[in-house]
Amino acid sequence: MKKHIPNTLTCCNLISGCIATGLAFCGDYSSALLFIVIGAAFDFFDGFAARLLGVSSPIGKELDSLADDITFGFAPATIVFSILGKLLPAGTACSADCPLACVGQALLPYLPYAAFLIAAFSALRLAKFNLDERQQTGFIGLPTPANALFWGALAQTLPTDAPNALLFWSLLGGALISCWLLVAEIPMFALKFKHFGWHGNALRYSFALASIALLCVFGLAGFSAVIVLYIVCSLVNNAVAKAGKQ
Repeated sequence: MKKHIPNTLTCCNLISGCIATGLAFCGDYSSALLFIVIGAAFDFFDGFAARLLGVSSPIGKELDSLADDITFGFAPATIVFSILGKLLPAGTACSADCPLACVGQALLPYLPYAAFLIAAFSALRLAKFNLDERQQTGFIGLPTPANALFWGALAQTLPTDAPNALLFWSLLGGALISCWLLVAEIPMFALKFKHFGWHGNALRYSFALASIALLCVFGLAGFSAVIVLYIVCSLVNNAVAKAGKQ
């Protein structure tokens, strides 16, 4: 019986991601973010339960990656797709003097589908994580849950009631940048404590306290600021570590 507990929790993660995706298609971004957070909780406890019960298995590892790509890849991709569709600017009028304008007009409605690159790059990031032995104590590239929380939280703050060309192109560019961050060779710290003393954990404690403050002030929408802070802290930590080796 106990061997099924971790996989059951993993399936709950997957179901949460499916619900988040459905809600995103309906434009209910607040509820979509809530179910991404619920999925993240199940994702934490399935691994914890597997280690606690000593029932880790190859099928559990594969199922975990599949569930993670739904909750932290496909769901946030759907959120971005839905928002881009609402922000889609009007195309320029076709003109015989400028055939490129006609091409741009024809392609513009399909650009929101580029959001689903997030799901593809999330799958690639998860596959690399499963094979990369360097990521035992930290991460190489942006973790998929962090990316999902960023987009889910950002959706709470964006005005989507009217077309907006500037916001459309900014969001599309941001989606492409996040795809790169998922697979970039950039070390990022993990909130894993070998001990609970301040020395060696100053970055983790400082980040955790700042994150709590942001979430207390902005609620779930504060996750977008938390993830930006996480990326900045990782880059600064890398620069300090590199300078210390020179």
